[in-house]
Amino acid sequence: MIELGVNIDHVATVRQARRTWEPDPVWAAVEAHLGGADGITVHLREDRRHIQDDDVRRLRELVHVKLNLEMAATDEMVAIACALKPEAAMLVPEGRHEVTTEGGLDVAGDQPRLAAQIARLADAGIRTSVFIDADLRQVDAAAQAGAHVCELHTGPYAHAFHAQGRDPLMPAVEAELARLGNAGAAIVAAGMRFNAGHALNYFNVQPVAALAGVRELHIGHSIVSRALLVGMREAVREMKRLMREACASGDARRAPHVEQ
Repeated sequence: MIELGVNIDHVATVRQARRTWEPDPVWAAVEAHLGGADGITVHLREDRRHIQDDDVRRLRELVHVKLNLEMAATDEMVAIACALKPEAAMLVPEGRHEVTTEGGLDVAGDQPRLAAQIARLADAGIRTSVFIDADLRQVDAAAQAGAHVCELHTGPYAHAFHAQGRDPLMPAVEAELARLGNAGAAIVAAGMRFNAGHALNYFNVQPVAALAGVRELHIGHSIVSRALLVGMREAVREMKRLMREACASGDARRAPHVEQ
């Protein structure tokens, strides 16, 4: 069954706008769990623009679903992860001037250093994922570096979906889905877990959720935005329903036909 990891970074963004104590990301994580989230994701950025160190410590102590710590592959962040021991750590590229993560990690171009950081995390008992573009060269490099999970960057698909009138049957959208599907198949064939995320929302999530082999989607901004209007539990519940419907329809299409 497909799983949903809810990214709560932008709950902290609202809090940091006033440098106060509310809204509390930990409470948001509890509400997401009650809505059906299978995991919570936070990105502890080097500039601490939203999530703070204390948020991660309290999430580790108080949240009863798996914690995925998104982070740059730096010595500082790896040390924090090794001390806190989240269930998963996701290595991502990080730029001080970007609004959000703008592309996948270049594992192929930085494989020895990333392999060393992945080994440190593995020694601490932490499963490591890498956030990569849907590029077979990056999938192969991730496997060689020892990654347990590859999360495919769905931003190009989401942008094509929006630009093509939200029509999943447009050639540009189908091409991006095919890239995701091909990379996902390579991830599974290499013995890694296939996850996906970035810029997914209530309109574009189903074609991705229907891809063969995808295990988990990480979604944040769209869910937090919807939660402002309907509450976190309902926002999570609605997203998970869409994902599971799409996953079930994808399984039905792939099932062998049996003649009666």
